[in-house]
Amino acid sequence: MKAEIHPKYNEVEVTCSCGNKFMTRSTIGKPQLHVEVCSACHPFYTGKQKMVDTAGRVERFRQKYGKRAAA
Repeated sequence: MKAEIHPKYNEVEVTCSCGNKFMTRSTIGKPQLHVEVCSACHPFYTGKQKMVDTAGRVERFRQKYGKRAAA
């Protein structure tokens, strides 16, 4: 078996957008990782429903690529 073919397995501090921080191990090359949801704020674990606003994005898409006049 070849030596030194596996990536380094380092400790990483994960920071969620809700403010929760925890340590884990990963092969990512950075000492910090930022995530949008974690077990402290995910609806599956909290039992609360969280609305994600995508209507603004959809409207912008429709305005930009909606019905175009034939050229």
